[in-house]
Amino acid sequence: MTQTGIKSLLAREGSRSKMYYDAAGLPTIGVGHLLTRSEMTSGKIWIDGEAIHWRDGLSNDQITRLFDRDNDLAEAAVSDLVKVALADHQFDVLVSFVFNVGINAFRKSTLLRKLNAGDYAAVPEQLHRWIYAAGKPVLRLRREEEARQWETPYAV
Repeated sequence: MTQTGIKSLLAREGSRSKMYYDAAGLPTIGVGHLLTRSEMTSGKIWIDGEAIHWRDGLSNDQITRLFDRDNDLAEAAVSDLVKVALADHQFDVLVSFVFNVGINAFRKSTLLRKLNAGDYAAVPEQLHRWIYAAGKPVLRLRREEEARQWETPYAV
């Protein structure tokens, strides 16, 4: 992911050192990290082999390390699942999307199917179908930003 893409993703996600509930009501910490059942029960997040106790909050360094790990997973998913060539701005959009909706949702999406069939123009429309969290259209602005980013190549 480019530095421009990372800045955009960080602006969309925000960052919190303490646990909060996201728009879908899911326990979240750091930069959009959904806490797993195991992490909730144990009070620990494993980052680079280190058990981080998150209940009292995360340091900026821990947030960065957790974001890097989660972002690496989203990048790998896009690299593995997308079978057509992507420009940097397109790759960045898809990583942002996967970071938000999850790898399994992306894997099963019509967006991915259409893109892999070579229908690049379908991506903005497909992004706009993913505006709901917990039945509320709270992701509309994010998808509009991602769609605009998809259609706007980075200046070289």
